[in-house]
Amino acid sequence: RSQTKATVQNRDRPFSLRDCLLKYLLFFSNLLFTVLGLVVLALGLWGLINKESFAQEKIGQISTDPMLVFVVLGLVLSILCLSGCVGALRENCCLLQVFSATVLVLVAAQVLAAIVAYSLQGQIEGYLRSGMLAAMVRYQDDLDLRFITDEIQIGLQCCGADTYRDWEVNMYYNCSAPGVLSCGVPATCCVDPLENGTVWNSQCGVGSQQLDEFSAQSVIFLGGCLGGMSRWIEQHTGLIGAVGIVLLGVQIITLFITTRLMDNIQCIKLQDNNIQCSKAT
Repeated sequence: RSQTKATVQNRDRPFSLRDCLLKYLLFFSNLLFTVLGLVVLALGLWGLINKESFAQEKIGQISTDPMLVFVVLGLVLSILCLSGCVGALRENCCLLQVFSATVLVLVAAQVLAAIVAYSLQGQIEGYLRSGMLAAMVRYQDDLDLRFITDEIQIGLQCCGADTYRDWEVNMYYNCSAPGVLSCGVPATCCVDPLENGTVWNSQCGVGSQQLDEFSAQSVIFLGGCLGGMSRWIEQHTGLIGAVGIVLLGVQIITLFITTRLMDNIQCIKLQDNNIQCSKAT
């Protein structure tokens, strides 16, 4: 009888203060990222619907739509963090195991991706060149790719992939194309698209491909964006490494907290089993 009483006292004993803090830290952090995932998912769906990407004539190109990345990322993030959120609140070991296993796979994938990226630096530059040239080809037809390309050229003060003459791959900026854009570059290549005014001059890059480098340097940026990306990465190597380590550390700490919570839940279940055995005897 005294043994049964002691067991009941152990069962009624709540988590320690530290364990309760870890539990609700896991809950609120996953709740925050669940909301973030839903926002990203909604943004992606809004982009696809706004561009009518689900229309019959465009559905075949949806796999290359940048907004699909937001949809997939938001869906995975919201489902993953929701399982961790509910698992922590309800002390559900099944959900917590799914959550921790997925986070562990993500950690391993990130480490593997970093190793592969470091060992294949030369090939990655080739992939980036191909990707940027493909974005330049569809510059006038895809608003998302146009926005991304413009932001890269403005932020890095560059033009084209390797040189400003790369814009010849675009059917509208090709020198053999009819129209005012022929042999030109987008306004985001211009050194001063406002031309010392307040109104954006979208025609400031017209005819720039016909200019030699000496004449063009006063009108547009001559350097390609791939070189600008390389320089930016070299200048911010420490920051990139620090951010990567912090993100990896957060995920590892999350794994530790989840494992600790699952151990406590299993301990309580074990105590319940002992109580039932004691009552049976």
